[in-house]
Amino acid sequence: MITKRIIPCLDIRDGRVVKGTNFEGIRDVADPVEMARFYNESGADELVFYDITASFEQRKLFTEILKKVASEIFIPLTVGGGIQTVEDFDRVLKCGADKVSVNSGAIKNPDLIREAAQKYGDQCVVLSMDVKRVDGKFTVFAKGGRENTGLDAIEWAVKGVQNGAGELVINSIDTDGVRNGFDLEMLNAIAAHVDVPIIASGGAGTMEHFAELFQYPSMDAGLAAGIFHTKEVEIRALKQFLRDRGIEMRV
Repeated sequence: MITKRIIPCLDIRDGRVVKGTNFEGIRDVADPVEMARFYNESGADELVFYDITASFEQRKLFTEILKKVASEIFIPLTVGGGIQTVEDFDRVLKCGADKVSVNSGAIKNPDLIREAAQKYGDQCVVLSMDVKRVDGKFTVFAKGGRENTGLDAIEWAVKGVQNGAGELVINSIDTDGVRNGFDLEMLNAIAAHVDVPIIASGGAGTMEHFAELFQYPSMDAGLAAGIFHTKEVEIRALKQFLRDRGIEMRV
């Protein structure tokens, strides 16, 4: 049985870790280097680093902070924010990233995923999708959830995988920061059409929410930020909780 993964996420703005609700009301939380060190020692399986305003501000990702974060951890690191070209992939990989997450850049240039996958391999390319219900349809948003692209989320996921994305991070804007559970309806709707690992993001509030998520074999990982940052849920305790319920975890 393949082990499930628990992945904390560092949303970075102006060099600090921040957190919001439904992608709004952003507030300062912590220093990213200290937080990365904490998660490396806390049993996290991987770490995600998002420069959340890079695309909106049309600038490059903050590489100096990324280098410091990468030097502190010994778990896989996925990095995203402002990734527009294959050269951007190269830059963040050289800073210590193991995988590169692309969102707005792939919407702007759908060939980016294919070009990066051909150069670095599918396992390096992560398609991150910010999804919200619009008129009953799962719709993709860009630029940190600010811009409705009109793209159907299921169709976009299928296209991304066909182009070479080795993994999907599916962020539910509807459940982000609300802590009432993952958006299982949306996650399962997309999972039914792709065959790559899926990282579920948005809505985790309790250990039970992760147990509910992992009832579905197509869900490979649960990503969260707020509950881990505040230590309301401790990662090692969460993994033991899940193991006790028959869910295979790396402890």
